Amino acid sequence: MGPMTQPLWATSEIDLNTPSAARMYDYYLGGFNNFEPDRVLAQKAIDEWPDLPLIMRANRSFLRRAVAALVEQGVRQFLDIGSGIPTVGNVHEVAQTLAPDARVVYVDIDPVAVAHSRALLAGNANAVTLNADLRRPGQILADPALNDLLDLNQPVALLLFAVLHFVEEKDEPGQLIGTFRDAFAPGSFLAISHATHELHATELIGAHRDVYRKTATPMTMRTSAQVLDLFDGFDLIDPGLTLMERWRPGPSQDVEHAERYPAWAGVGRLR
Repeated sequence: MGPMTQPLWATSEIDLNTPSAARMYDYYLGGFNNFEPDRVLAQKAIDEWPDLPLIMRANRSFLRRAVAALVEQGVRQFLDIGSGIPTVGNVHEVAQTLAPDARVVYVDIDPVAVAHSRALLAGNANAVTLNADLRRPGQILADPALNDLLDLNQPVALLLFAVLHFVEEKDEPGQLIGTFRDAFAPGSFLAISHATHELHATELIGAHRDVYRKTATPMTMRTSAQVLDLFDGFDLIDPGLTLMERWRPGPSQDVEHAERYPAWAGVGRLR
């Protein structure tokens, strides 16, 4: 496969030839903000695991339900890290529909995701996007754009949807979350969805991990106990840590076959 032509909107640092987990996620969701290498690798993953698009949509549905629940809890500030490429039902759409004064900071490491987010948010004074790395929490917290929009002396909801399984153990995800926790006011929240290897055949999980080794962000799946540990300092709200489809399900959730969607989900309140 030869080099790809750079889109007019894309800046020169965007690598169009290396598959991106964010752009593959967009492909799974039926989006169009992806490139041939992303589509080829994502389709390979789907061929091996046909449920993948359904799993990604279940994650998106959990995002919407969790954000709505947080607005009901009185949260008006959201920090969404690993936000990916904008699709219908983004955090700001859900939150600002329910509470027009809600403020959202999106963060993603992928320049494509950031470029599209900034285009989408043009004219929205209560939402911004940062190009930054979850593994550099101090840099995110010190960013002037974040501090112009969010008041860290008031509760903030930290949203980590389908991103922590791209953080390796050597990067100490618990400590990364701890940096945000220590910077937040009591009454802040943490929402996580995280892929697990506990519910499917070893061969299928291994093949899926092999696919993501070809991207810049290899996958580290975790057990329910490991994900629970990430909520250190937070008290889980009802129904606790559970499979995505069982977290405050709506009428469209496949609760009966929740194991089909192998990701743990939970929301916790900072003590």
